[in-house]
Amino acid sequence: MVFGRSSRRTAPPAEPVTLKLLVAGGFGVGKTTLVGAVSEIRPLRTEESLTEAGRPVDDTEGVESKATTTVAMDFGRITLRDDLALYLFGTPGQDRFWFLWDELAQGALGAVVLADTRRLDDSFAAIDYFERRGLPFTVAVNCFEGAARFPAGTVHAALDLDADVPLLMCDARERESVKDVLVAVVEHALTHVDRDRRPAAT
Repeated sequence: MVFGRSSRRTAPPAEPVTLKLLVAGGFGVGKTTLVGAVSEIRPLRTEESLTEAGRPVDDTEGVESKATTTVAMDFGRITLRDDLALYLFGTPGQDRFWFLWDELAQGALGAVVLADTRRLDDSFAAIDYFERRGLPFTVAVNCFEGAARFPAGTVHAALDLDADVPLLMCDARERESVKDVLVAVVEHALTHVDRDRRPAAT
């Protein structure tokens, strides 16, 4: 019996579609934790220790136990389905690193704005940034232990969000909770893409 090379070739598995998402929010809100909770690769982190010299600049009120800060970005990857993978880029939270945001936002489909009800005002800078750029975003309230809990509608109103901006409660430490947030961001962003592609009414 002669065995020959089969003329039928098996097609290689298709590469998944990759989408870029930003994870933004105020200082100490849990961005690094969120990226690390879902990343299937070892997340890239650019954290440095907080110093006494930085205390006047880095407001740690409400997050006094925080000992490190992101100085460039966090990076992780998660495959949501066989045909869809997300690259996550966590932005630095302090004002002095905001010049990096424009570079990180290049090519992003959408963003997560992570919020903390103890420091809700810290969310406005990220919300304003994405609104000005027209980049779709979803707000995720990180439910810290001991923090006051409010209905989603109350937080939505307090942040003065447009009616179509989704807001979810989450635990940035929990993989499934974070996955729910990422799915919401992708769905919201794709809705915007579809809407923008529709021909204008004549």
